[in-house]
Amino acid sequence: MNSAQVDAYLDRIGADHPAWPTIDVLRELQLRHLKTVPFENLSIHLGEEIVLEEKRLFDKIVGARRGGFCYELNGAFGALLAALGFDVTLLAARVYGAERRLGVPYDHLALRVRTVDGGDWLVDVGFGAHSHYPLAFGERGEQPDPGGAFRVIEAGADAAGARGGRGPAYGDLDVLRDGTPQYRLETRPRTLGDFTVGAWWNTTSPVSHFVRSLVCSRVTEDGGRITLSGRRVTVTAPDGRKEVSDLASDEEVLEMYRERFGIVLDRVPTVRQGGRDG
Repeated sequence: MNSAQVDAYLDRIGADHPAWPTIDVLRELQLRHLKTVPFENLSIHLGEEIVLEEKRLFDKIVGARRGGFCYELNGAFGALLAALGFDVTLLAARVYGAERRLGVPYDHLALRVRTVDGGDWLVDVGFGAHSHYPLAFGERGEQPDPGGAFRVIEAGADAAGARGGRGPAYGDLDVLRDGTPQYRLETRPRTLGDFTVGAWWNTTSPVSHFVRSLVCSRVTEDGGRITLSGRRVTVTAPDGRKEVSDLASDEEVLEMYRERFGIVLDRVPTVRQGGRDG
């Protein structure tokens, strides 16, 4: 990522160019990203190709002012952080589903980030409702965050009984939110191209929840969350209270995308047959 692209990306999230890659800067950048770049899977339902290449991700998120899902958001954000001087490692994870079953390999992409003032941090702007700030990678106790109470623990220590694949390998970590396992993180470094198969599965498999439903979501200015799923709008206050409403027309849906998520579309995305749009 060249200097012009870095400046454009920082402008996209409303951030100044930092002097040093510190933890305070990392915290600010993560929160600004969560507030301005939506977690969304609209490309799947608009027939748009998703390509895991740095330039293509930059063109979508910065140039087209869109969002994306984990591979796109964390892939692009990791490139920005690296260009700003942070030490960034891409990590693969498998997401916990129903009955604590683990998803497919390369189901999720997260970041391990090292700052100049010490410490490694788990950074994730691509998991939907998750931590607002980086989590201390080596901390095994509870880490309070506006998004919930998080823990990063040795795999299996608090999630015994996870099914759907091999047992935890040495060094794997479980990430928990409010006591519930979110995903199992591998600590081996990966490259963006490693996630191509996972992205293909998540965008094509009839059992993938990304294929079966629509989502567009971001953190709001007050620290809550707004989510548009098809025609249904859910506004979650910082204290967890929810207000749910349904939009009546395509025009209202397009206006919601534009006004609350900064996404300009010429048509409403529609879930393929067998899925749900709200």
